[in-house]
Amino acid sequence: MATWYEEAVFYHMYPIGMTGAPRQNTEEGIVHRFEQLDKWLPHIAEIGCTAIYIGPLFESTTHGYDTRDYKVVDRRLGDNDDFVRFVKKAHELGIKVVVDGVFNHTGREFFAFQDIQRNREHSQYCSWYKGINFGWDNPYHDGFGYEAWRNCFELVNLNLWEPAVREYLLGVIDFWIDTFDIDGIRLDCADCLEFSFMEEMRRRTSAKKADFWLMGEVIHGDSRMDRGCFTVLPIMNCTRGCIQATMTTIILKLLIPFAGNLMRMVGFIGE
Repeated sequence: MATWYEEAVFYHMYPIGMTGAPRQNTEEGIVHRFEQLDKWLPHIAEIGCTAIYIGPLFESTTHGYDTRDYKVVDRRLGDNDDFVRFVKKAHELGIKVVVDGVFNHTGREFFAFQDIQRNREHSQYCSWYKGINFGWDNPYHDGFGYEAWRNCFELVNLNLWEPAVREYLLGVIDFWIDTFDIDGIRLDCADCLEFSFMEEMRRRTSAKKADFWLMGEVIHGDSRMDRGCFTVLPIMNCTRGCIQATMTTIILKLLIPFAGNLMRMVGFIGE
């Protein structure tokens, strides 16, 4: 018998964009925008979708992938109780809920990184991140260097070989399942994650929910890399190609000379 995710029809929700939330998370208090997302659920069920992929969802500084707090729903969207109600309503309509899991990196406002900023070499979290070096500097001039995802220095690479980091993140997943009753996780940057960590994650989630789904985003490298831990999503390159082709058509049809010249210059389109 097929598992639910093998037959599911997914609806993707980017909540920060769908609710018109501000790009910068400077809210002093919680703004309950989840009601806007709740209203989509009957429509999603009506058009035949049986699962939702929603995210990024948790407290971040800007776009959602620079995580501040893995256990708190982004204040621009609401609070944890709002998401509990959202998942419950979805389940009542026969819709599974999959969230974004950003485990390769955190934002600079995550508690462990801020402790390093304050305590430098004496921080107990120096081993939580890759490439911490107090003989270097970084573009934010913290007085130490670190590895960042694709050199985007607002995204600080976690050291997934550090047992304390693994246990913390696995504890986060336990919290998500126990608190929100989610049905799966989309692993952001799965091609950057350590396999042994994902294998441990697979065991941990399966023990909690036998049909819990792990979907891996693989932008670069071998899309056959799952080794039974998760379902690979190798369509990102295809999707980007489609977007590129669509944008090229729009730009040329609208005769936007500057944009067209720029795309020719960088090699997206020919002369």
